[in-house]
Amino acid sequence: MPIVKVRTNRQVTIPKKIFDELGLKEGDFVDVKRAKRSIVIKPKKLVDADAWDTLTPEEEEEVEEGFEQIERGEYVTWKDLKKELRL
Repeated sequence: MPIVKVRTNRQVTIPKKIFDELGLKEGDFVDVKRAKRSIVIKPKKLVDADAWDTLTPEEEEEVEEGFEQIERGEYVTWKDLKKELRL
């Protein structure tokens, strides 16, 4: 297990082997959490806000099919679904 030193401004260096194994690149983001007396660092991928309004062709087909099902009356209300699932 590699040991690293805490530097100025609380910075630590991720050892190259671990960095490469995780596929990290300079500028990537990581999530840092405390777990009891340990620090857990996990890679995180951020999604561009503009990407939320972009669907793949397959997703567009699924959404279109969903609208068609609603138009045909093929749907279940949330109230009925909760009742069926006993929520």
